[in-house]
Amino acid sequence: MSADPTYLHALAGECVDLVSRQFGRRLDWSPESLSTLDEVCADLLADGPLAEERLDLWWRLIGAYTGEVVIRAYAGEWVEHETSPGAPAVSALGVTGFPFGLAARVLDGEPYKSLASFVRALPAIAERAAGD
Repeated sequence: MSADPTYLHALAGECVDLVSRQFGRRLDWSPESLSTLDEVCADLLADGPLAEERLDLWWRLIGAYTGEVVIRAYAGEWVEHETSPGAPAVSALGVTGFPFGLAARVLDGEPYKSLASFVRALPAIAERAAGD
């Protein structure tokens, strides 16, 4: 998957549509909407791990949506990064973030992983990085 912003924005839009259709929940592109998406992920995993095709679909949609929220909230951009070949990263506030890596961890059911906390923590991470 390339860091093509048009493609990734379209994927994020598909996430908004699918969450609305399947879960009756509204994603509005705000950092706060990632709490809703965290709840959707919990619902997706309630019956156990996702099957391969479904996991791949949701991984793409959730990663793209999370990245788009970061980009909008912090004037960021999609970038390629050598540590995540095949999955674009986001650059915002002088920090590189990996929304697809995070999406994979959330969808794997890793404890204490949250899409919302990732976006909330970004300014503090950027501030710490700038101070080093």
